[in-house]
Amino acid sequence: MKTIFFFATAFFTTSINRLHAQEKLPVPLNIQQTFIKGTRSTNGKPGIHYWQNTADYTINIDFNPASLLLKGDVHILYTNNSTDTLKEIIFKLYPNLYKKGSPRMVSLEPEDVGEGMLIDKLSSTSNTVEKYTANGTNMTVKISPLSPAHTIDFTIDYHYQLNKGSHFRTGEIEENTAFIAYFFPRIAVYDDIDGWNMNQYLGTQEFYNDFCHFNANITVPKNFVIWATGDLKNSSEVFTEKYCKRISQAEISDTIVNIIDSNDLTNGNITTSSDINKWHFEANNVTDFVFAVSNHYVWKSCSLIVDSTTNRRTRTDAVFNTKHHDFFEVIRYAKETVKAMSFSFPKWPYPYAHITVVDGQDQMEYPMMVNDNPTQTTFDAITLTDHEIFHTMFPFYMGINETKYGWMDEGWATIGEWLISPMIDSTIDDDYGMKRYNDNAGTELDLPVNTLTTQMNGTAMFLNSYVKPALGYLYIKDYLGEELFYQSMHHYIDQWNGKHPMPYDFFNCMNTASGKNMNWFWKKWFFDDGVPDLSLKKVIQKRKKYVATIELKGSKPIPIYLNITYADHSTYSIHRTIEVWEKGNTSVIINIPATKTIKKISLDNTYLPDVNKSDNIWYNVE
Repeated sequence: MKTIFFFATAFFTTSINRLHAQEKLPVPLNIQQTFIKGTRSTNGKPGIHYWQNTADYTINIDFNPASLLLKGDVHILYTNNSTDTLKEIIFKLYPNLYKKGSPRMVSLEPEDVGEGMLIDKLSSTSNTVEKYTANGTNMTVKISPLSPAHTIDFTIDYHYQLNKGSHFRTGEIEENTAFIAYFFPRIAVYDDIDGWNMNQYLGTQEFYNDFCHFNANITVPKNFVIWATGDLKNSSEVFTEKYCKRISQAEISDTIVNIIDSNDLTNGNITTSSDINKWHFEANNVTDFVFAVSNHYVWKSCSLIVDSTTNRRTRTDAVFNTKHHDFFEVIRYAKETVKAMSFSFPKWPYPYAHITVVDGQDQMEYPMMVNDNPTQTTFDAITLTDHEIFHTMFPFYMGINETKYGWMDEGWATIGEWLISPMIDSTIDDDYGMKRYNDNAGTELDLPVNTLTTQMNGTAMFLNSYVKPALGYLYIKDYLGEELFYQSMHHYIDQWNGKHPMPYDFFNCMNTASGKNMNWFWKKWFFDDGVPDLSLKKVIQKRKKYVATIELKGSKPIPIYLNITYADHSTYSIHRTIEVWEKGNTSVIINIPATKTIKKISLDNTYLPDVNKSDNIWYNVE
């Protein structure tokens, strides 16, 4: 794609100069406008005119686990921090995925298709609501003009039937147990790139929400326990004293505490004696609120220091059905993941007070919550646990638009899984996604990474959301080295946590903080077509060394992992980062000491994709 810069002449030679560092990256016109308006900057930092909208939500829910009927009301105070006057407000009604006639890209059980979320009443005391209409998962509310720096309030009464069988990220798990997400009307994101987020939720692409404040009151019958985003504010009103003490103990304990075990479930008296209990949770500056409910799940918990400077702790929880034996170890995997995230990768103190892994029917992340299905192997339990918990950073701490840029969060969770899983179990060699990329690289399904996620599905969406961006991150980590990589990554996190970064914000932050113009790599790996393909072109012996010529036959810059096997079966490895291709050369010469006879030389590594591996091996035929 040819790079197009379309500026009014008066702007502004200085702006063009500022954009010089990214001239090789194709910058769409709507993205260029963010630089012109000053909401974004070409050094990667939020612009001097950056803004984002926010809201305070007070949610009151009455949920019946027997009937799966959820009734609620939500009061919203929405602040228009944008520079635009809004004449309509767009709401997301995510349960309408299950509404008859709604567009979707997933298959549902017929019994789960129904009326979706029904709005019983919608009103505002601060503005005139002219009309509202729902279309799929979007609801448009026409209002009197809402000027910049002004607020509007809404009160909405609603109800819907929770899905029973078609479990896409939310729904009944088993009788008397459910994971409930996307359960309230929320105001869509209005941003500086697209205005309102009008993308329908189709069950495939994921989510994009503003950072908001949530107060939630959830009423369920006696003996049902709730776990949720945020802090439980009325523990003594819903738990009996023994369990309040156990929760407090877990919050300061490095060892595992059984807050609720099988004996407790048998004996009862876990919750207070009221026929119904109202659970009150509060969460600040998060993008979503979800909860899980059960009357027969056990609860294991512990905590750990995540910030050695302040000694701040995070509590990790695993709540599950005891018939799923893998979950007895999930609490340990969760704790080790939080530890690794805080001190090893990305070396950023875990940002929230707790993370709860729920034994559910999915593999999905939420702020402070994870909904994971049972697994059959230790490998699967570890890699699933750390992958989903890693999402805490991306997209929740960093408010990424997953709907459009899935690679900006799934790619990080994938490299997080690759790096953290062996820290939990040293026998793990996690190659998640690599075979699928090797099998599909260069086909018509292999689109550029920066293709909008809304324009893909299936294999194309998987490759561009998970494995390919993860490889890009891994290669940059290798190229910059540990110290400079973390310096650059931390700069990106520091600038954009609690905000909405787009791809160019990431690229520019990394360039600025590293002091390196890495557009040569960003363009080839994230924007261009092409395949990864190395060749061990030739090997010749010269005196006391062998000289290997490595050819980059494909257009994707990938590192070199040269493995040497000697006649005595000993081995030796040589590694070169993507730096060897930075100047545009297509071949590299590597000298291999010939202290003893070499039997075989090969190009190979778990994270080295190659569309043609037949030319990656040289045998000594002497």
